[in-house]
Amino acid sequence: VQLQASGGGLVQAGESLRLSCTASGTFLKVNSMGWYRQAPGKERELVASLSGDSTTNYADSVQGRFVISRDKAENTVNLQMNGLKPEDTALYRCFFVVDERHGISGIDEFPYLGQGTLVTVSS
Repeated sequence: VQLQASGGGLVQAGESLRLSCTASGTFLKVNSMGWYRQAPGKERELVASLSGDSTTNYADSVQGRFVISRDKAENTVNLQMNGLKPEDTALYRCFFVVDERHGISGIDEFPYLGQGTLVTVSS
């Protein structure tokens, strides 16, 4: 499974960006998807996630500003980021957790993490 992310860039505080990430390859279904971010000198943070039953989860730091959504037909996860702040500056990496066929009749769950797209917010 390959993940291709797009949409990062340089914006000013208060502006918006939309990130997208598309999964391609062979898998049975998507169990969950979402975005992590990591800023220089900081630990990786789960920004937002979306489960197969459409349950969403957001980091407290982005609640009310970011919206995660899914284009099921395209196996794409989007992250609409509004009201961006300088502290949102980070490398954003998408992830998918999928079911894949394993062996003759087995099915296993596998996580995949994308390369990332850089978001820079200037003050």
